[in-house]
Amino acid sequence: MSHFSQLKTQIRDLSALQSALSDMGVPWQAGNQTVRGYQGSTIDAAVVIPQSNGYDIGFRWNGSSYELLADMQYWQMPWSVESFLQKVTQKYALKAVLGASQDQGFSVAEQTQQADGSIRLILQRWHG
Repeated sequence: MSHFSQLKTQIRDLSALQSALSDMGVPWQAGNQTVRGYQGSTIDAAVVIPQSNGYDIGFRWNGSSYELLADMQYWQMPWSVESFLQKVTQKYALKAVLGASQDQGFSVAEQTQQADGSIRLILQRWHG
């Protein structure tokens, strides 16, 4: 019996997810990797975050987004599950916005972290 929990996200861009994890200092492995769980159970994922206790965290494409997979009983990250997902989602959103805006010819004029934790971006595009 699998003990994997599957948490839905709004994450759809794999490279932005990987970049967000790297920015957080979270080591990850890409490709079709195996997430290790309780009593040797496994599940495949596109991104795997190995934990030192032998129980991994993964992100798997479910057809519409990358869902987080983990055996929550063995969660060993320095953040709670909720805090981790919040941080990943914020970093992911920033990467996705910056990537899309750059594709449309915008550049970052200003980027500041607000007191409430949100990020303020000012983008500019010059027409010549």
